[in-house]
Amino acid sequence: MSLDPAALQQILLKSGSIKPEELNKWAEEAKSNKRDLGSVLVEEKLLTLEQLGGILAKYFQVPFVDLIDKDIDQEALEQIPPEVAKRRRVICFRSDPKEGLSIATDDPQANRLFVQLLAKKNGKQAQILYTTGASIDQALTHYTVNFQKYFERFLRDDDSFVIRTTVHDPPVKKLVDQLVEVAHDQNASDIHIEPREDDFLVRFRIDGMLHDIFTLPKYLLDRVVTRIKVLSRLRTDQHLAAQDGKMTMMINDDRLDLRISIIPVAEGEKVVARLLTSKARSYSLEDLGFGEKDLERITNAYKQSYGMILTTGPTGSGKTTSMYSVLKLVNTRELNITSIEDPIEYRLPGANQVQVNVKTNLTFADGLRSLLRQDPDVIFVGEIRDNETASIAVNAALTGHLVLSTLHTNNAATTLPRLFDMEVEPFLVASTVRVIIGQRLVRKICAHCQEEERLSAADLAKRLFIDKMPANIDVKTGKVSVFKGKGCRFCHQTGYLGRIGIYEVLSISKTIRDLVTKRADSDQIHEQAVKEGMTTMFEDGVQKVLQGMTTIEEVLRVTRTDEIK
Repeated sequence: MSLDPAALQQILLKSGSIKPEELNKWAEEAKSNKRDLGSVLVEEKLLTLEQLGGILAKYFQVPFVDLIDKDIDQEALEQIPPEVAKRRRVICFRSDPKEGLSIATDDPQANRLFVQLLAKKNGKQAQILYTTGASIDQALTHYTVNFQKYFERFLRDDDSFVIRTTVHDPPVKKLVDQLVEVAHDQNASDIHIEPREDDFLVRFRIDGMLHDIFTLPKYLLDRVVTRIKVLSRLRTDQHLAAQDGKMTMMINDDRLDLRISIIPVAEGEKVVARLLTSKARSYSLEDLGFGEKDLERITNAYKQSYGMILTTGPTGSGKTTSMYSVLKLVNTRELNITSIEDPIEYRLPGANQVQVNVKTNLTFADGLRSLLRQDPDVIFVGEIRDNETASIAVNAALTGHLVLSTLHTNNAATTLPRLFDMEVEPFLVASTVRVIIGQRLVRKICAHCQEEERLSAADLAKRLFIDKMPANIDVKTGKVSVFKGKGCRFCHQTGYLGRIGIYEVLSISKTIRDLVTKRADSDQIHEQAVKEGMTTMFEDGVQKVLQGMTTIEEVLRVTRTDEIK
């Protein structure tokens, strides 16, 4: 939304749609998390999108239109070039021979003259309408439904790509900027640039899966790679060795940090860029998919003044996001929250975040040792990678600090023996660890194209490759509903849009503490945790299948059925 937050607050105040104290509260929340106030109010169900749009359309004295989930005619869309539409946040969503052009924007005041000039250029009438920022964001995705055509048109519209050769020329800069911007718009976590014999392939990792996006001519590869090297402060004359770097770009007021890895392969240099947004995330544990019972166990752990909360899972399973959500709950002015991370994935207002820097010998262990001299109450260690870090973290938890961290293990129970392997004494592990969260990420079914399928409990068990449904999953007699996505433009024909976590939360009871002290193996610990009511990741996944959040195939992809004891 292009309105100044203070102006929006005044408009909503005058409308009388929200109580002043509620409005002030959420305005502060939006400001502290650098989020749009209107989006926050809609998320908190204080206003519907239609109510918000109606209030602002009345203020701008134009009609309101909601473009969410609306198909837009391609001929109308092409009345405005994509780069202009994104920059000005305008969408031509209808072109009628009699009524002319219908153009929506979230800032009618700033775009009135633009719409008048566009109408004059096309020799048609043009009507300007107000729509919400979320509506504009979704409508802009129509431009990139076919990425190959989008970038072919991008190159065709600027034939200087053929004749210019330096990486500082506007066309090459524009191509790299556009590539990153499209990846950001598609919520990609990684960009892969892969050279082939006659061209090069660009792939995005979206929701944990790699997708072929488009190909570009081979003559552009060296220029694109060199431009990335310049931005990342890497050697442009080195083509036969691996290089790692980082760069920063601004996209729609969002600072995007990119971690760059370049390696030589047979056909040229391959680039992988990891995208990290600096915007504060406001995910709650409920938003991440934690159930009521698991939330209670986590709450009991973080309300204690000392001890360890650990999250475990493979790379890219959402461990850091879970830890940030817990940190957000303990983030008060009365506490000193410090972290040592590699990289700093999200900015957390009020916390003192330290970036690991191996070149200056600022490792996890050295950084953690220094943080302990900063009078911390809560410490977040991005990852426990070695024996030294594990030892310092456990001792910090013993001496009155709440320590949060992540490890790489298969499930919650295997975390405890892993700490033994790091030479942490069992009695220290038993005394400090409060709760362990095991997790995976599964793709969510696209809400725009989901289809229902009815299955019996027996058929569901067969599809899950188990003999019968787990006892703690309530499957009523008769048929149950499961869902899948058939594929549409919103999910790029995959049937999935977004991700959600599946979890197991192992709380350290007295019995489990005794097992830890005796160096029990992970199977014994897991078995006891299940007896005490722990829901395994597999079971949590099945519950989310029955709730219509994900598919059977996704749960099987990320879990093993032998987790059911």
